[in-house]
Amino acid sequence: MSHNILVIGELDEGSASATTLELLAGASEIASGGNVSVTLLGVGASQAVGACAGANTAYASDDAQYDDFRGDQWISAIQSAVESETPDVILVAQSIVGRELGPRLSHKLGTAVAMDCVSISDVDGSIKATRPCFGGNAMATYGFSTSPAIATVRAKSFEVTEGGSGPTTSTELPAASQSRTEIIATEAATAEGLQIQDATVVVCGGRGLGDAEAFGEMESIASAIGLDKAAVGASRAAVDLGWYPPSQQVGLTGKVVTPDLYLAVAVSGASQHMAGCSGSKTIVGINRDEEANIWSFSRYGIIGDYKQVVPALIEELKKASGN
Repeated sequence: MSHNILVIGELDEGSASATTLELLAGASEIASGGNVSVTLLGVGASQAVGACAGANTAYASDDAQYDDFRGDQWISAIQSAVESETPDVILVAQSIVGRELGPRLSHKLGTAVAMDCVSISDVDGSIKATRPCFGGNAMATYGFSTSPAIATVRAKSFEVTEGGSGPTTSTELPAASQSRTEIIATEAATAEGLQIQDATVVVCGGRGLGDAEAFGEMESIASAIGLDKAAVGASRAAVDLGWYPPSQQVGLTGKVVTPDLYLAVAVSGASQHMAGCSGSKTIVGINRDEEANIWSFSRYGIIGDYKQVVPALIEELKKASGN
């Protein structure tokens, strides 16, 4: 069964964001011949739509007022696209934008929204949304009895399609309306190196490491793998103890990561932590506690003292990389 799908896109320095391209790839798979459309708002939007492979139709506005996200302004513009497209499904990233627009749109359109999804699929003609529940200990799959079905989707839930053509038609969205929100100031968060949410390998240390100095070994693992691929994360307990920066926290109250490989070192695997990494393709645990919850999620694991395991692991990684 075909579905018309609208992707609410976002700009990153004037280009369609990585999550927007991922959502378009996923939408193309689910549409099954239906129309895929995308909205982009802000300076550079009309040019950025050209790179939106998978979309047949684009709706854009270059109004600079959209550069700073204000939910009430975005909703007005997106409703114009919704009225033109009458989509069956609306997809938006689980981002600052998506967290606000998902519930707002569902209320405006009298429908339902599934938040923080890791998978959107077509099952026998019906749209199904899968998301973590019980603090990440299980996955729940939901259907929709109303239309359009709205879902906010985690980054890296879909693979970006290489190549492909952009929209064949583009429609200009209205300029930003008056907003009830006033932005007094903004301060950009600065971080060096590869961000954990962008890394294909995340090496995460937990409270079981014992002290802040042990994170130096986690960094050594990442270095041996390659800092263009790997980044270091930390559990909330380790962050609360001041052992590692809050920007690197993984979990329900931290960052959500979906790497190819998640190496959990001295991480117990509490549900709040696993909510932030359960979407990883492969989880490997290193923990001396045979009863640790991390084993419920790990594909592979080493039961033992990390102080003995990690140095040997670093040496083998160095040999594999030729360092």
